[in-house]
Amino acid sequence: MTRTVQAVYENGMFRPLEPVSCRERERVFLTVVDAATAEESLLDTEFLAYCETQADDAVSLAAVRQALASIPGSLTDDIRAERDEG
Repeated sequence: MTRTVQAVYENGMFRPLEPVSCRERERVFLTVVDAATAEESLLDTEFLAYCETQADDAVSLAAVRQALASIPGSLTDDIRAERDEG
């Protein structure tokens, strides 16, 4: 079984912040990653770099809003309809 569990390091020991299904004195492997590094690893930096190359500063926010306003229907209505189908 492999599972990621948040824990706190206190008084020289790791204390899980949620129940774990281990037997007393069971040996496990522990990989320690600080919270900041774990959150950073969730970012798709390659995709963000790609987005930077696609940005066009010549397009104004007003132009984007105008283009979005011309899309027929409502996103809210679409989400509600999708939920009703499921």
